[in-house]
Amino acid sequence: MALQEHAFADVADVRGRLRETGYLADEAIATTVFLADRLRKPLLVEGPAGTGKTELAKALAAAVGAELIRLQCYEGLDEARALYEWNYKKQLLRIQAGSADGGGADWRSTHDDIFSEEFLLARPLLAAIRRDGPTVLLIDETDKADVEVEGLLLEVLSDFQVTIPELGTIRASRRPFVILTSNATRELSEALKRRCLYLNLDYPSAAREKEILLARVPELPEQMAEALVRTVRALRAMELKKAPSIAETIDWGQTVLALGFDSLNEAEVASTLGVVLKHASDQARAISQLKLGAN
Repeated sequence: MALQEHAFADVADVRGRLRETGYLADEAIATTVFLADRLRKPLLVEGPAGTGKTELAKALAAAVGAELIRLQCYEGLDEARALYEWNYKKQLLRIQAGSADGGGADWRSTHDDIFSEEFLLARPLLAAIRRDGPTVLLIDETDKADVEVEGLLLEVLSDFQVTIPELGTIRASRRPFVILTSNATRELSEALKRRCLYLNLDYPSAAREKEILLARVPELPEQMAEALVRTVRALRAMELKKAPSIAETIDWGQTVLALGFDSLNEAEVASTLGVVLKHASDQARAISQLKLGAN
């Protein structure tokens, strides 16, 4: 169903269709997604790294048959990388070709030629606005971008249009469903937050994480799933550089299944820690606090 016509009938429809993609949404997630669709508002999803924020956007696109367009934010991201830029190399080649032909074209006609659609490089924001089909625009890790990028987002998300001086104003014929994610490493502006619905995603309860793990790794024995989730939660309680994500819990489940483990003892945890902990200091802390490797 096209996003323009409302993607979901009700909150239960959100939960059901996200579940079909493998994403298990609770009532708060499903309700907020439903309201973002009905009110045609961007959705800001904030929480620790690894809690399923990006996966929500991917699942939503899959659930409604939409194209997913992703703008990955980082320090130094500028308008050219987020919105559009001109293909300067191709423009230069066209100018040189015109000069070599000796056609004597004046600058006005040359300018109109090189500043045309043929030479425009649409970056994620413009690409999402120009699409006629259903689109999910994921603006990922917004908090990593500079404050100036927020000003650009305000303009684009307010009117869903972009003005290119050489071509005019391009307006969205079909507004994309916009999801912004943030790991809360810095506070986003109140102006940006006002334009969005807000959803806080934290790590799930033990019961829900076990449900997610078994949904994604259905061959995993239930007792093994319980042991993995219990160990992951113990790891998250430590002062680590990077706590295990939900995706890494799933990776761990697939790992123990591939290795044929029928239990999760100290030696097996120690031998597979690299699946969930990616820093040597984190592994050392875990081995010490979980008292692994004594054998």
